[in-house]
Amino acid sequence: QVQLVESGGGLVQAGGSLRLSCAASGRTFSSSSMGWFRQAPGKEREFVARISWSSTTYYADSVKGRFTISRDNAKNTVYLQMNSLKPEDTAVYYCNTHPPTRGYWGQGTQVTVSS
Repeated sequence: QVQLVESGGGLVQAGGSLRLSCAASGRTFSSSSMGWFRQAPGKEREFVARISWSSTTYYADSVKGRFTISRDNAKNTVYLQMNSLKPEDTAVYYCNTHPPTRGYWGQGTQVTVSS
């Protein structure tokens, strides 16, 4: 079994930065990509960014140029560096495989951006 634990969220002012971490525990596993997703109040969960294990990256248009996804294979951890944050980035952020695996969703980490 696999457990994914997100951390690093918090309350920041518009224009500020946060770095989210996604640590994988349990049995080892591999997938072609890992991704970050987010869900704002009253909205569906949406794709934010993905990274293959060969470090190819892809971003949603809404975050392109502001967010950077990266990985550390030695720590089995994926990161999301979030710069120039906007109030519309406010959401609970989740990590998962990409495409996501149904049973892997964790509790996420709350990101709140004040104006």
